[in-house]
Amino acid sequence: MKKSDIVYSLIIGEITAIYFVSAFNEIVPDKFLKLYNFSLPILFPILSLLGIYVCYLIGKKILVIYELGKYFLAGVFATIIDLGILNLLMTLTDLTFGWYYRIFKGISFLFSTFIKFFITKFWAFEKAETGKTLKETIYFFGVTFIGLLINVFAASFVNDTIGTQWGISNQLWGNIAGIFGALASFAWNFIGSKFIVFKK
Repeated sequence: MKKSDIVYSLIIGEITAIYFVSAFNEIVPDKFLKLYNFSLPILFPILSLLGIYVCYLIGKKILVIYELGKYFLAGVFATIIDLGILNLLMTLTDLTFGWYYRIFKGISFLFSTFIKFFITKFWAFEKAETGKTLKETIYFFGVTFIGLLINVFAASFVNDTIGTQWGISNQLWGNIAGIFGALASFAWNFIGSKFIVFKK
């Protein structure tokens, strides 16, 4: 396993923990709040590193598992960026439903995709050459555009059609919907990246 795998997995685990601590505090019972806030920044980086290590071991025989593990972590990082921007837009405007939500979700998804392209190219699929970067970028955004439609549709369905549940805030529900959208588009994005954009 490379040093970059260790560093990236620990950083992504820590950033994910920080997001979960800040975004989901309102649904954690008060008696568990200190434990939640203390344990996640320790637990998530360890789980992230352990996950990538297991993928690395399996990847010695089945390479796609190792790539899938790194792609998943790159996707987690991009999703945190995506949700961070979505939260910023919802907080600045106090708009959390309807077309505003769809537009905010589209903006946040596209911005995070720029970041995801480079992490996916250079880390997940280890494509160090830069000669094909323009072509790969065009293909990546083609695949991502379809992923965007899946992501925004799924997130909007949960946010607007199902609507806020269990008495949680509209903003937290928007986050849950955003995570659902990211999960819905994950499979398509990995297959497209592996077999269309960064095919070897």
